[in-house]
Amino acid sequence: MTKVNFNNRQFSLVENSEKGTVNSDTIFEYKQDKELVTANYYGGSVKYGKIIAILNGDTLDMRYQCVTSENELKTGKAIAKISFSEEGKIILTLSWEWLDEKNAKGISEYIEN
Repeated sequence: MTKVNFNNRQFSLVENSEKGTVNSDTIFEYKQDKELVTANYYGGSVKYGKIIAILNGDTLDMRYQCVTSENELKTGKAIAKISFSEEGKIILTLSWEWLDEKNAKGISEYIEN
């Protein structure tokens, strides 16, 4: 697999499960320092969110939190599988889970802008 560098890359949503909070107006801005990958995200249904992840080969082990546009605090975890589009853009396919009493789960896909 090609070594991935997330530093200064932006992503947006392609597809999300029903229980997901992010929508097509949400922008993710990534940074990377060796295996440590972080991102701020905002827009649409999210006032502000933060991702902390560890890059391991072709996956990101993620923890995330956000404040929604309705002032709800949410926290979750995900494993993101890294792949590439035909044009060479990074695609992230997340298997995610909210860490609340309902523990809703889903799949979402993001592509590099």
